[in-house]
Amino acid sequence: MYALLNVKLQDDFCGNWVVICITIRNIQLMKNLILAMAVVLLAGNIKAQQTLTPTDEGSKVHFVIKNFGIKTGGDFTGLKGTIRFDKSTVADWAFDVTVDASTIDTDNDTRDRHLKKAEYFDVKQFPTIRMVSTKISTTDKPGIYQFKGNITIKGVSKVIEFPFKVNNSNGGYLFTGTFDMNRRDFGVGGDSVSMADSLRVNLSVFAK
Repeated sequence: MYALLNVKLQDDFCGNWVVICITIRNIQLMKNLILAMAVVLLAGNIKAQQTLTPTDEGSKVHFVIKNFGIKTGGDFTGLKGTIRFDKSTVADWAFDVTVDASTIDTDNDTRDRHLKKAEYFDVKQFPTIRMVSTKISTTDKPGIYQFKGNITIKGVSKVIEFPFKVNNSNGGYLFTGTFDMNRRDFGVGGDSVSMADSLRVNLSVFAK
């Protein structure tokens, strides 16, 4: 009888031990499964949210202003910065882009040298023009988004808002938009009466 009891106890103990082992193994499998799912989700989020780099190739930063009543255009190059872009979450988009102020080109060398001086863009002291977003949102028009942020010229920052589009282009994305601004807000051109106060900026920025 003792032998039978001993066998029964041993069987019960071994059975419980097997159950404990199986339970521990299941818990470990669940942990591994949860970890794998987290890695997949994180990887998917990283893939969806891209950090793009703007390039001069494929881009055009153009402005138009009246000088002596005649429309005069010019361009900036030297694009640098980052664009955080996630197709599925517009609220997470973010722009921090600069151009080189010394690259100003109005197709007139004498005028360009003048525009680089302290009275205008003062490129030695303020080498870049910077635009940083604070909020990107959708609009009631399909494919049109709203940019809100700050533009900094000659150390002065002002809030700007304008609609823009984004399209696939040559393995990257093309961001296009237009806005008006007042040069006097940034101390560009001083009290010049020959130059209009308002100018229009046309952006076509390629990034990948």
